[in-house]
Amino acid sequence: MSRMSQNGDGGHTPDLRRSDGQDAEMLGTVDRLIFHNKENGYTVLRLNPIVPASALSDGKRPMFAPDAVTCVGCMLDPRQGIQIRLKGRWVHDSRYGRQLAFDVAEEILPATTEGIRLYLCSGLISGVGEGTAGRIVKLFGKDTLRVLDEEPESLLKVRGIGKKTLERIRQSWAEHRGMRDLLLFLQPHGITPAYALRVYRAYGAHALEIVRENPYRLAMDISGIGFVTADAAARKLGFGQEHPLRIQAGTLYVLQKATDEGNVYLPEEYLSGAVCAQLGVAADTVAASVDSLEREGRIVREETDGGAGIYLSRYHHCETRTAYYLQRLLHSPRSVVFADPEASADKAASEMPITLAPEQLNALRMVTRSKILVLTGGPGTGKTTIINAVIRLFSEKRARVLLAAPTGRAAKRMSEACAHEARTLHRLLEYSPKEDGFARNEDRPLACGLLVVDESSMMDCLLFYHLLKAVPLGATLVLVGDVHQLPSVGPGNVLSDIIKADVVPVVELTEIFRQASESEIVCNAHLINQGTVPSLESNKNRLSDFYFIHQNDPEKAANVMVDLVCSHIPRRFGLNPVDDIQVLTPMHKGAVGAGRMNALLQEALNPNGFEVRRGDRIFRLHDKVMQLRNNYDKDVFNGDMGRIAFIDPHERVLSVNFDERLVPYEFSELDELVPAYAISIHKSQGSEYEAVVIPVMMQHYVLLQRNLIYTGVTRGKKLVVLVGEARALHMAVKNNKIRRRYTRLAARLSPPAPSQTVRETPVP
Repeated sequence: MSRMSQNGDGGHTPDLRRSDGQDAEMLGTVDRLIFHNKENGYTVLRLNPIVPASALSDGKRPMFAPDAVTCVGCMLDPRQGIQIRLKGRWVHDSRYGRQLAFDVAEEILPATTEGIRLYLCSGLISGVGEGTAGRIVKLFGKDTLRVLDEEPESLLKVRGIGKKTLERIRQSWAEHRGMRDLLLFLQPHGITPAYALRVYRAYGAHALEIVRENPYRLAMDISGIGFVTADAAARKLGFGQEHPLRIQAGTLYVLQKATDEGNVYLPEEYLSGAVCAQLGVAADTVAASVDSLEREGRIVREETDGGAGIYLSRYHHCETRTAYYLQRLLHSPRSVVFADPEASADKAASEMPITLAPEQLNALRMVTRSKILVLTGGPGTGKTTIINAVIRLFSEKRARVLLAAPTGRAAKRMSEACAHEARTLHRLLEYSPKEDGFARNEDRPLACGLLVVDESSMMDCLLFYHLLKAVPLGATLVLVGDVHQLPSVGPGNVLSDIIKADVVPVVELTEIFRQASESEIVCNAHLINQGTVPSLESNKNRLSDFYFIHQNDPEKAANVMVDLVCSHIPRRFGLNPVDDIQVLTPMHKGAVGAGRMNALLQEALNPNGFEVRRGDRIFRLHDKVMQLRNNYDKDVFNGDMGRIAFIDPHERVLSVNFDERLVPYEFSELDELVPAYAISIHKSQGSEYEAVVIPVMMQHYVLLQRNLIYTGVTRGKKLVVLVGEARALHMAVKNNKIRRRYTRLAARLSPPAPSQTVRETPVP
C-alpha cells in the first residue's frame, strides 16, 4: 500500500541483522525498479537505505553502512529516485537471500528545491519534462507542491506553459494526488493497491469523496472487497451500528453469502434473523433496509406459498428467465424430425457395437420424440453408451451435434468417450473476459440440431440461464448427469429442479452392466446411494478395487494416507503416486483436511528444490497444482490440474504443464493456484482418477452426507480406499438429509408455454 508524507530524517535505523519474520521499517531511495505489475501493484525493487541522524555515532559517521536491499510488496507507481518508507518483515529467499517483504509503502514528498525538481521530471506529470520542471521550481521554489495543489493556474506564469499544457498538468497532478489520497485513506483497512486501482477506476476523480460518503459502496460495487472490510472503514468514519447504509450493505452481504452456499434466494424471515445476528441490530431496522433496497432495485421481494422470498436482483432475473427459456424451447417445433421415431431409434441401436438394454433403448426412442430429455443414472449404467447412440441417430439425419460439459476435465472425458469434440460451456457460449459476458445468446444462437450436456448436475442457475438463451428453438437438448451426486458449487439445483418439475421426460438408468457389476467400486457406490453401508472387510485372498482401512486417530490416519499414496498403492497396483492417485477430502481444515494433507504429501513426494511461497502455500518444481478460478486469458479453468514444469526466480515466473500445454504465471498470480496432491470432493466433480484415497473421520461430521461419500467414491476408476472410522462412514451413508437450497425454478416451470415474441428484459 502507498501513501505520502512530508520529508524528515525521522524513522528507524535499517537493521539487516534482524531475524526472518521479524517486523522491520526502512527509509530509503529507490535505486532500481526490478519488476512492477500495473494491474495489481506487485513490485520488486532495490532500496538504498537512508541512515537517519539518530543512527549516527557522535553525529559524525554511520554506525554501519547498509547496502541496497531487495524489497517485495505492493505499490501503486514506484519510480527510480523517489524516497519511500517501507514497513514489513524480513524474509529469506533460498536464492536471493534476505529481503524486506513490505505491507506499507509511504512515499516521502521532497522538501528541497532540487528534490522537487527531480520529483516533477520523473515522469510523474504529463507534459512536465526536465526543462519545464526546472522553470517551475525556479519560480516557486519550495512552495511548488503547494502551488500545484492550491493554485495550479499560477503555472501560467511559467514560460512555455499555456492553457492546454496547464490543463494537462492540472489533470495529471489531480489524478496523481487523488489516487494517493485514496490509498492513504484505504491503507489502514487492508485494501491493497490493486483494489484501490479498481476503486479509482470505478469512481474516478471523486473516488475518495464517494468512499467517505458511503464506504459500504466498496462492498456493493467493487468485486473482491468484502463487507467486513468496508464495515471496518465505515466504523472508523463514525458510521453507527444501526446506520441505514450499514444495514443495507449487511443485508446484501448476507444474501450474497447465501448464494455462495447454493441458495438463489432466502425467505424473508430467515434473512432478517441472519442480518440481525451478523450486524447486532433489531429486526425492524432490517425490514426498513429491505424496503429501501427493493425501491432501489437491488433486491426483489416475491410472495411464495410459504411467505416472501428475497432475491438479489440478478438471481431473480436469471431464475424467472430460465423458466421462460426452458418452456419456450420445450414448446417450439423440432428442426430434426423423425418420420418414424421408433424405427429410427431401433435402426441406430442395431448399428451400435453392443446390444442396448431395454431401458437404454427406451431412452434412445424417447429422444426421437422429445425436445428436451434428462438422462440420469449412476456409474456403470451406460450413460455414455446412450450418448454415442444419440450422436449416431442425429448424425444419420445430417444434423449438427454439439457436446459440452461445465468443466474442462469433464469435457475432455466426454471427448475421449464419444470420439467427438466436446467443449466447456464457457467456450461453447464464447465467453469474453473483457466484456464479462457471452457472445452466444438468443440474438446469436448456437448452430446445432442436437446439444448434449454431460455432468449437468454441476451447472448452476447462472450458467444454465446463459446456456438456454443460446440454444436454438428447433434444437433437441439432452441433459446427462447423476442427480445423486453433490449439487453445483454455485447457486441453484438445476438438474434436480427440472426433474422435480416433471415437465420434461426423464429416463433414469438403473441396470448395472456385467462388466461394471464386477467392480466393487460400482457395486458399493450403488449400495451407498441406496443407504446401505458396504462391507468394510476385504477378502484377503484376492485383489479388490475397494478397501476400507480402520483408523480412529486422525493423526495416524494422515500418516496411513501418506504411506498409501507414496508407497503401498504404487507398489501393489503399479500406479504413479502423483499422476494416478488423488486424495479427496470432505473439507479443507483438520488433521486430514486438504490443507494439511497437501503439506504432508508435498514433503513426502517433492521435498527438495527451489520453492516459491505465496501466503501459507509453497510451490516447488514438479508439484501437482490446481487452478482455482476461470482464467480465459490463459485458457485454464477452475479445477484444471497440472504440474509445475519450470520456475524462473529472476523473472519471477513459473510455468504449469496442463495436458502438454505450458501456461506461464507471474509470482503475483499464484493466488490462482493451489497444491493439488489433496483436493476437496467438491472440487473433484466431473473428474475421474485411477485411484482415490478418502478420509472418513468424525471430525468431519458436519459434512458427512450420503451424496458427498457417493460423489467421492464414484471418482475412482480402478481403486478406492477409504481411511477412517466405521461409525463416520455409517453416519454419512445413513444421512440423506441433504441441506435445502432455496430455489423456485421447479415451481416456475408451469405447463403454459409463453409467447415466443416476448423479448428479454435487461439484467438489473
